[in-house]
Amino acid sequence: MRFRALATSLIVAMAALGGCGALVDGRADRIEAAAEAAYPPEGRFVEVDGQRVHYVEAGQGPDLVLIHGASGSTRDFTIGFIDRLTDRYRVIAFDRPGLGYTDRVSDAFGGPFDTTAESPQQQAAFLKKAADEIGVRRPIVLGHSYGGAVAMAWALDQDPAAAVIVSGATEPWPGGLGFLYGLTASSVGGAAIVPLITAFAGKSQVEAALREIFRPNPVPPGYLERIGWPLTLRRATFRANARQVDSLRPHVVAMSERYATLDLPLEIVHGKADEVVPPDIHSEVLAKQVKGAHLVLLDDVGHMPHHVQPQAVVDAIDRAARRAGLR
Repeated sequence: MRFRALATSLIVAMAALGGCGALVDGRADRIEAAAEAAYPPEGRFVEVDGQRVHYVEAGQGPDLVLIHGASGSTRDFTIGFIDRLTDRYRVIAFDRPGLGYTDRVSDAFGGPFDTTAESPQQQAAFLKKAADEIGVRRPIVLGHSYGGAVAMAWALDQDPAAAVIVSGATEPWPGGLGFLYGLTASSVGGAAIVPLITAFAGKSQVEAALREIFRPNPVPPGYLERIGWPLTLRRATFRANARQVDSLRPHVVAMSERYATLDLPLEIVHGKADEVVPPDIHSEVLAKQVKGAHLVLLDDVGHMPHHVQPQAVVDAIDRAARRAGLR
């Protein structure tokens, strides 16, 4: 989720509240507790290397793993999308490490001052272990946005049956990510700015960020509430997301050098109007690197095809299943 809409008000708040750490932390504690009471885990937990992984499972058939994007959770898929698939797939949606209700890959990550973050490869290996624990075999792995990088890491190293990439951040991009990402990913920002965001950012700022993400398409009615937006503003979650996103580019640089070695069904879906993860920088390049990759570009669709044109994504999953011999 973009943070641009928060920047000015938060910097002003930081100046006004300097030295009021106890006040900020107390307010953040109450907001986090209320968020978790209002939006409890939707699914179940499995333990991997002493860490908890939260997942939602439904349906029967070939295994299909869903991996959400930045600032997301299983809720991005349980808002209607999973229901389109459960008649013919066993669908498993995971919270990525540090987001939703999944722990970090290890206790070595986390804390206000620790700027390290799990790579897509570490996240893929961690979620693959969780999938193994619940009996997932030869899954189709779908990743959206940042989750696309995790799905590609899974494809490179964890031998899935097929991969589906939706608006995936899979290639090196020019330029940076903006001031606030760098600030909140830093040790000072993690300790001083993130608690302010948790304590004082509100629904209007999140609504503004969602409008940017869905542009040029409208945010679906009820999406903001059903996504559990206060969960994304919890301190540990916000820091994990900022640091994972801020550190992503070097990993996709290295991963992209290996894409040509892939030999599996790869389906790619991307909105032509996506300004968050532009298709000409990501999916169009990826489709040329992987032999046999099939790319669908959607007119007048932004960064959220699985909500705006969900049938196009379902069709991609079905093609991947047929190509992999699962259907």
